[in-house]
Parts: sequence; structure tokens; C-alpha cells
Amino acid sequence: MKRLFLATAILLFITAWVATRAPQPARAAGNHVPILVELFTSEGCSSCPPADRFLEKLDGQPVVGADLIVLSEHVDYWNHIGWKDPYSSHFFSERQSAYANRFGLDTVYTPQMIVDGATEFTGSDTTRAEKAFAQALAAPKIAVRLLSVSLEPARTLGARVEADALPLSFPQREAEVYLAVALNHAASHVSGGENGGRTLTHVAVVRSLVKVGQIKGDVGFAQDVHLKLDAVQDVHDLRVIAFVQEARQGKVVGATEQLVGQ
Repeated sequence: MKRLFLATAILLFITAWVATRAPQPARAAGNHVPILVELFTSEGCSSCPPADRFLEKLDGQPVVGADLIVLSEHVDYWNHIGWKDPYSSHFFSERQSAYANRFGLDTVYTPQMIVDGATEFTGSDTTRAEKAFAQALAAPKIAVRLLSVSLEPARTLGARVEADALPLSFPQREAEVYLAVALNHAASHVSGGENGGRTLTHVAVVRSLVKVGQIKGDVGFAQDVHLKLDAVQDVHDLRVIAFVQEARQGKVVGATEQLVGQ
């Protein structure tokens, strides 16, 4: 009888332990699954404005069960045709190139949308987007938290970034933790290039994207971060995004965002 009781107790303990190690969908406020949506775009590209408008619609949270965390990343390889995109950066061109290599693409292009680092397609393709969101909703995620987000003296953003450990069932045992700062809204009157004479508007325009650490094995992440906002003109209309991405710019396994300065 004692042996049966002991065996039962051990079995219950193992079952409970396995349950805690299994991947659980990370839920944002309202029990929504966070999904990172990156749009590589340019004000010098005539086919980009429809994708920019689509990203703005996604920022309004139209997908049931999802918390769409959008990022507008402006590349610089269109700057030579008559208009220099004021939000462009070679860093975003390099980030897009890394995705192209991972997806086996022959070249980069705009507008390109990437959902959770797992799916890529033309940024204005609503049908492909719908399929990508359905896949992302079913993917396991870890919880990511932004705490104590504040504006500090000398144009510095302070925040504590935390993320759960990677469950044993995840295929990769390493992931990188990123922090992004984006303008909630931005607009330009374009005076040259393919969009000359148009006024273009954007949401979640990334001005800074940095790797702040990494997760290895079954150890979570917690770190206080202080980030200079030299590239940001208006520090009172920002959003801060933290996300965890598998090593070598793989799949995004967790994300969160918070408004700041309002």
C-alpha cells in the first residue's frame, strides 16, 4: 500500500512538472496573443503607401484574439532616387537582408511584411496576412514584460525588461532579447522621388532597435535598460516594444509593448 501511494505521488509530481515546462501561449491584456508584425517600407517607394495604411489598420487591433504589435522599419536603399526618407536607416536594410537570407529569397523588396519572424509576404497582401496571423495565434509563446518604463533626464528611456525561460519543448535553446522605441505617429510631405507631392503618414516608426541580452537554456531574463533617444525629436509620443527572437533572427517567441510619455 505504501509503495502504491509513493508511486502515485511520484507520478503526480512528474505530471505537474511537465505541465509547467510545456509551452503556453503568452497572453497580453484581455487574454490576447502577442504577434509581432514588421513592415519594411520606404517613403521613396511608390508601392509602399498601401502597405503603410494596412499597417495602420492592424495597429487598430482588428484580429480577434491577437495583440498585434506593429513595427514600421524604413530601409535606406530607396534614398538615391530623389527623396531621402527621414526615418530610414541602413540598420533596417541589414535586418531585412538577414531575413532574406533566412527565407532563401534572391533579393530584398518593399513593402515586405514579416509576421513573428516566421512568415514573409508583400506588405499590402491582406489574404497572406490573414493566414500568417492564424498561424501565429496557434504558436506557443513565452511571457515578456516591460516594467518601470519612464523618461529619464538627458533624453534617456529607462525600463526593466523581463522574459520567461524557454520551455524544454522549444526547438532552440537560445534566444535574443530586443528593445525597440518607435514613434506612435509620423508624417512627411515628400518633395521628390516616386511619391513626390504626396503627404505620407506612418505608425510605429522605429527609431531605435537594440539587442539588450539573451536567454540561454532554462534561465529567464531580467535586466534594467537605459536607452538614449538621440534619434527621437518628440519624446512624448512614443511606444516601447520588447520582444524575444530565436538566435540568428529566427522566429519571435514573445513580445509586449507599452506607451510612454503621454
